[in-house]
Amino acid sequence: MENRSVLVTGASSGIGKECALLLARHGFRVFAGVRKQRDAEALGEAGDGRIVPVMIDVTEASSIQAAVNTVREALPADATFALVNNAGITVAGPLEILPIDSLRRQFEVNVIGQVAVTQAFLPLLRGHRGRIVIMGSVLGRISPPLVGPYAAAKFALEAITDSLSIELRGSGIRVVLLEPGNIATPIWEKSKNNVLERLDSLEPVRRALYAKTRADIVRIARAFARGGLASSHVARKVVHALTVRAPRTRYRIGIDSKILSTLSPLVPDRFRYWLTRVVLFLAR
Repeated sequence: MENRSVLVTGASSGIGKECALLLARHGFRVFAGVRKQRDAEALGEAGDGRIVPVMIDVTEASSIQAAVNTVREALPADATFALVNNAGITVAGPLEILPIDSLRRQFEVNVIGQVAVTQAFLPLLRGHRGRIVIMGSVLGRISPPLVGPYAAAKFALEAITDSLSIELRGSGIRVVLLEPGNIATPIWEKSKNNVLERLDSLEPVRRALYAKTRADIVRIARAFARGGLASSHVARKVVHALTVRAPRTRYRIGIDSKILSTLSPLVPDRFRYWLTRVVLFLAR
């Protein structure tokens, strides 16, 4: 079997963890990027010797460089190497009351962090017949209410994928963007609680203005949790993107992703806005 290695960022839970475990079962040596020691220990125990936890904070240059050094020292000369840019956070809430620092944090982790990791690992990718998988979303094509910051970051990854794919064409490095629809992960529940706390801390007049919005946030989080695909669907597509001879540049995952991303550029904005509200159970 080919000697294959891969770094997966954001591997402590959800999609990233599922990717790390499935790639290990498919024979990859997985460098699993985490930020907490307890997550490193849990992954190391679960990987049957094929998962190597790597401490990495994608917003810290020194942490990224330390991860590069760790991976470089462990890579056999004949190994292929791939990068799965999965690390991310969710910032949600009405844009009117969103702290600007939270918006900056959204882009710092989900966009700038992915570019920083890619830059740092490109020399290894060039030397080891590399591939890059970027974790996008159907929300990189449509932007529902109350999740504008997250959607904006995913829109940015669409642009970065196009530019990076063309720029690396001569290097033989394939760049793949995954566009999952609704995936059942704990990320939305965490975000919901943060938004509700922010709304509840508003002064009475503004809190009254957002009384219906508060109910909508609960409804959106419930909608995302109710119909989401399992993370394993995304993990299987990551394995495909890293093993198929000629991967596509984009993969839409889930019926909702395929339908919404296909319809979005074809219909008038008002219809698209209405359809988005219907999907999120917000239409009355």
